[in-house]
Amino acid sequence: MIKKGEIGVATKKLRRSFHREIIYDIISSTDIHPTAEWIYERAKKVIPTISLGTVYRNLNILKEEGRIIEIVDEKEGRFDAKTYKHYHFKCKVCNNIYDVENLDIIKVDKSYFDKRGFSIDGCDIIFNGICNHCLREGN
Repeated sequence: MIKKGEIGVATKKLRRSFHREIIYDIISSTDIHPTAEWIYERAKKVIPTISLGTVYRNLNILKEEGRIIEIVDEKEGRFDAKTYKHYHFKCKVCNNIYDVENLDIIKVDKSYFDKRGFSIDGCDIIFNGICNHCLREGN
């Protein structure tokens, strides 16, 4: 039997979970590495009452759960549902971020870190330059 007050709690949990899944679906359905604001604009089409704060809270939860990663540059955070090891390329003209799947382009000498007593968990690499689309456009 549901006691007084439990319905609101259950509804709130379901609503937050629903919001989180919508946000995750938006991120995982695109390769553009969207910003929180871009995600918010798409989420409003599905959930008109959603707030930007709700989007940010759920992005943080998705990061904590390991379901998304955040790519941080000097301007803004961008989000990626591809959580496996890969690098990124950011175009300095259009600001698009592309996945770089070839991990062999950089070789890390682990012994360098071992000699200094460091334990490496991973690395985040963002290549900067001009993408092929912008090069074709003459930028």
